[in-house]
Amino acid sequence: MTARLNLFGNPTATAARAAAHFGAASRTILQDSSLPAATRTLVLLRASQINGDAYATDVWTKNAAAAGETAVRVNLVAAWRESTVFTDAERAALELTEQGTRIADAAGGVDDEAWNRVREHYDDDQSADLVMLVALMNATNRMSVIVRQPGGDHEPAGLG
Repeated sequence: MTARLNLFGNPTATAARAAAHFGAASRTILQDSSLPAATRTLVLLRASQINGDAYATDVWTKNAAAAGETAVRVNLVAAWRESTVFTDAERAALELTEQGTRIADAAGGVDDEAWNRVREHYDDDQSADLVMLVALMNATNRMSVIVRQPGGDHEPAGLG
């Protein structure tokens, strides 16, 4: 499978410059946030799974493993509600990720219970970073899915 379009093909094109800004914003949160690195990776992986983004699922699965995440936890991200390997804080972040990713499926968006669970574990800055991370991942997932960016070839470079 090949992508329909290379969004980064012409670095002077408007779309390539805009996509680069998405990447820069994501890198800022990944590098500067006080959210635990494992939580950030789990959130990015879960949003990518929900959105059917093969490329990002490949990236975040491999980045998680390269960062030392266990195969059990990586494999159970899609079934986090029924598993025992995630902390309460991670579960709160994953729930926010699911509700924030499935906004179109739920008329109310993120419910108060999910938000309150996030606030039990994360301060204002971490909560804001979590919201931004979910929103950015959903935007980048949509770009990737629209152009059918294939997964499978990612080699981790230390991000995560």
